[in-house]
Amino acid sequence: MSMTSISRSAKNSEDLQKDSDRKIALRVRDVSKSFKLPVDRANSLKVSLLNLLHGRTGYRIQQVLKDISFDVYEGDFFGIVGKNGSGKSTLLKIISQIYAPDSGTVSETGKLVPFIELGVGFNPELTGRENVYLNGAMLGFTNEEIDAMYDDIVEFAELQDFMEQKLKNYSSGMQVRLAFSVAIKSQGDILVLDEVLAVGDEAFQKKCQDYFFEAKRNKKTIILVTHSMGDVRRYCNRAMFIQDGKIAKIGDPEKIADAYSNSFLGTSKSDNEHPEGAKESSLILDGIKLTVNGAEQQYIEKYEDFDIAVNIHNTEPVESTALRVDVVDGRGWLAFSLPDRDSKPHVLQPGSHTIVYSVKNTLAFGDFHVDIVFDNGTKRFVIKAAAYQFHMRGYAVSAMPLMIPHTEVTIDGN
Repeated sequence: MSMTSISRSAKNSEDLQKDSDRKIALRVRDVSKSFKLPVDRANSLKVSLLNLLHGRTGYRIQQVLKDISFDVYEGDFFGIVGKNGSGKSTLLKIISQIYAPDSGTVSETGKLVPFIELGVGFNPELTGRENVYLNGAMLGFTNEEIDAMYDDIVEFAELQDFMEQKLKNYSSGMQVRLAFSVAIKSQGDILVLDEVLAVGDEAFQKKCQDYFFEAKRNKKTIILVTHSMGDVRRYCNRAMFIQDGKIAKIGDPEKIADAYSNSFLGTSKSDNEHPEGAKESSLILDGIKLTVNGAEQQYIEKYEDFDIAVNIHNTEPVESTALRVDVVDGRGWLAFSLPDRDSKPHVLQPGSHTIVYSVKNTLAFGDFHVDIVFDNGTKRFVIKAAAYQFHMRGYAVSAMPLMIPHTEVTIDGN
C-alpha cells in the first residue's frame, strides 16, 4: 500500500491533537521568581538609618524566572536544559515546593517526588535504615508505604550488609547510591531529578541507565534538569531550553539539544532547512519509524527484533537497493547497512512507497541513529542524517564483534 507524504503543518496539528488527548501531570502557569542580593552591608544602626533616609535598600533585585508556563503530560520524560544561572534549579525547587514563586501557579496530579540535591535530608548520625525512613517521610510517605518500598531500595543500592551502620561510616559513593535509590524507588507519580545521571561508580551508573530505560518503556513521568545533551537525546520525548529566565524553546528534544549547543556558538540551524541531498535526489524521505511487534519504539531490549519502515517519494524510476538505511552507533561507526546483499532489487516507479526492513537484532548496548542514504553505485549522498534515533538496553557490551543481521525487505506490502 502506497503512502502519501505528510506536510509539516499537518504533522504539527497531529502532535497538538495527541497532546490535547493526554492527561496533564504537571501544569506551570506564569511563574516568576526573584531574589534580593545584598550590595552594601550595614554594620551599625546608624548606617542602616542613613541608608533608609537616602533611599538605599542595601540590595538589588535579581529576576531569575520570568513568566514561565508549560505542561508536562503523564508518561513524559521531560528535559530542562540551560546554561548555569539560567534558572533551571530555581524552577525545579518551585515545582518541588521548596521555593514559593513571586507570582504564578504550579499544580500537579498525584505524588511528586523531588530529588534535586544528593543526600539532602540525610543524617550522618543515623543508620542507613533510619535514613531511608527519615528521607521517605520528608518526601511525604507513610511508614507503611516505606515498608513496602524498603527492600527494593536496599537491593537497588546494593547495601544489604550496611543498612545498620551509621551513615557517617559510609563512603561518599555508598551515600550517593542510597540517596538515589530512595528517590527512584519511591512509588511517586512524578519524579523530579537534577543532574543525577552521573552518580556513583560505572556499575551503578549502568544500573541507573537501565532504570531510565525501563521508565521510558513504562511511560513513567520524569522531569530531568541536565547539561548532558546525550541524556536529552537518549531519554527525553520532550524538552525545554531556558535562557535568561525565559523559555527560549520547547518541544522536540533533538531541536532543544541543538539549540542549547548552538547557544554557545551564537549560531542556530533553521527548522525549515532542507534535508541533506533532498534537492539533488529523485528520492525524498517522507518519514521513518522503528517498531517492535507493530508498536513504535526507541528503546530496544537486547536481542529484540524490530522493523524499520521508510516512507519515500521518488520522482523518477529507481531501484530499491539504491535506498540505503545505515545504522550508526554513538561513536559514529557504521554498525550495518540495509538492505543486505541477498536483497533483490525492485524498480520503484514514480510515486510514494513504503519499504519495511525486518531486522534480526544483533546489536549490543548503546545509542544508535539511522541515516537515509542514496547509493546507486555511481553516485552516493546522504538524504537525511540521523533520521531516527534508538537505544539498546544497558547490558554489558559483548566482546563479540557486531554481526550484520539477516534482513527481510517488504515493499508496499509485498
